[in-house]
Amino acid sequence: MSLHGKVIIVTGAAQGIGRATCLQLASLGAKVVVTDYENEMTIQSVASEIIAVGGEALAASADARSKEHMEHLVAVVKNTFGRIDALICYSNGSVTASTFAELAWEQFEQQLTDELKSAFESTKAVIPTMIAQQFGRIIYVSSTEGKDPAPQHIAFGTAKGGLDTFARYIAQEFGPYGISANIVAPGFVKADASFMISEEESRMIGSFTPLGRIAEPEDVAGVIAFLASDSARFLTGTYTPVTGGLVME
Repeated sequence: MSLHGKVIIVTGAAQGIGRATCLQLASLGAKVVVTDYENEMTIQSVASEIIAVGGEALAASADARSKEHMEHLVAVVKNTFGRIDALICYSNGSVTASTFAELAWEQFEQQLTDELKSAFESTKAVIPTMIAQQFGRIIYVSSTEGKDPAPQHIAFGTAKGGLDTFARYIAQEFGPYGISANIVAPGFVKADASFMISEEESRMIGSFTPLGRIAEPEDVAGVIAFLASDSARFLTGTYTPVTGGLVME
C-alpha cells in the first residue's frame, strides 16, 4: 500500500490518533499537513519528526471549526503542494461527561458544535478543490458511542452519531465527483484524550475484547491510511469500528 505523493490534511493532529495518523501516512509516502488549534509547538514537533526521517510535512495551526481558518489553510496547502488528495477529520476535544438529568443545554450544544462544525467547515473548505480534481478522500474519525451508548456520554455520543450521518450524506452527494467519504469508529484507545482510563481499566476491557487488548493509536491510524489509499477506491459511506472485535458490524 502506497500513498506516495498524496497531499493529506489531518486535523486534530497534535496527539493520540491524530499524531499517529500523520506518522503512518508519512511512512507511506504522503505529504502530510499537520494541523491543530492552540497546539502549535506540538504540531511543529510532529512535522519535524516526519521531516527528520525524510518525509514531507507542513505544520499549520488552524481551528477546524472556523470557516476563515480552514479556507486560509486550504490556500496555503494548495500554494505549497498544488493539490489536496485527502482530509482526515478528527475532533480531539474533551468529552462532556454527564447524565442527561444534570446536563445543561449549553454543554450539549458545545459538544455538538465542536464535533459537527469542525466536520462541516473542514469539508466545506476542501470540497471545491476535490471537485476540480475529480478526486478526493475524506475520512471522519467517529466513535462506536455514536451507535452504542455509554453512561454519561450522551453529548459525545449524540455528536458522533450526527457525524456518522453527515459523512454518509457527503458520500452520497460527492461520489459522482470521484470523492469518497468514510467513517472510522474507534472504541477505547490508549493515549486518547477522549477516554482517560487507568491501566487496570485498560486490562479489564482488553480481557473481554476478542483480540485481547484495547487499541493503540497506531491501530486506528492503519485503518485511516488504508481508506486514504487507492486500495479503498471503491469504498464510500462505510462505517468501520476499530475495537478488536468488542463491537462488530
